[in-house]
Amino acid sequence: MQNQLTDAEKLKSYAKYFYREPAKPNAELLAKMEKPIDAGKALLPENINDLLDPGYHEVEAGWCILPNGAAFAANHTKMPGVTVDMINWWFAWHALEDLRYKIWWPKGHYSACVSDEDRKKILDPERPITQKFQGITHHVVEDVGGGKEDIFISFLTPEDMGFDMKRFKAPNVGTLVAANGVSSPLNAPPGVPKAPAIMCHFIREIPGGIEFRTRFWMGYHIVDKKPKLLLPPGIKIPEVAPRNLATHNVLEYTNLASFLPEIYREQKGVIAE
Repeated sequence: MQNQLTDAEKLKSYAKYFYREPAKPNAELLAKMEKPIDAGKALLPENINDLLDPGYHEVEAGWCILPNGAAFAANHTKMPGVTVDMINWWFAWHALEDLRYKIWWPKGHYSACVSDEDRKKILDPERPITQKFQGITHHVVEDVGGGKEDIFISFLTPEDMGFDMKRFKAPNVGTLVAANGVSSPLNAPPGVPKAPAIMCHFIREIPGGIEFRTRFWMGYHIVDKKPKLLLPPGIKIPEVAPRNLATHNVLEYTNLASFLPEIYREQKGVIAE
């Protein structure tokens, strides 16, 4: 079913972004998502602190199935004109209502919400901006290419992700948007297994803007600051899952980069309902 806006949503000033033509993705990036990379070149979740090193990894964009059956996906998105403050604001602001999530990627973002308790935290003017998403759980309905999914995204602090906090500072890193995710098909019957994943958007400042160095590890969660494989023995994630996720990531973050500076200015960086 095609994504639509309610009459009330159409009246919001930022509904205009829903109707814009999506930003055109980088063809070279999309091409990298067509076939798997050598699994030996994937960053393993145990080595997450390698992201704090200067420079880049051999693979900044691509996906594969790991020898243990889990999946890896990576993407690299440069965002001219975007600041760390804008990213922190977006991840605090957008889950307060469906429309804000829909405008991010109208073709596959359907709804977003938080608990009443988390909503109070997000709207608390005394709370630091990163704590308006880190430690918060977003419940979204999203289609990354395989049909609508119910996804719970439990955002973590850098410390809980297992980062070396002595090194977790500029210029090594600007901010972190990372989480344990759990997904299942929308309206799945009882007993359908839920799919775990670690999401890590590692954001650095670069001349003229910022860059997202994104990593996903499907089949894992962070538990007690360490990655834990949650796949049953012998289970292997199908290739279509990381391929769809990696491709979707290119599309949604290309689009976000195209309008984030504009909407941030319009909203004056304020987080409100």
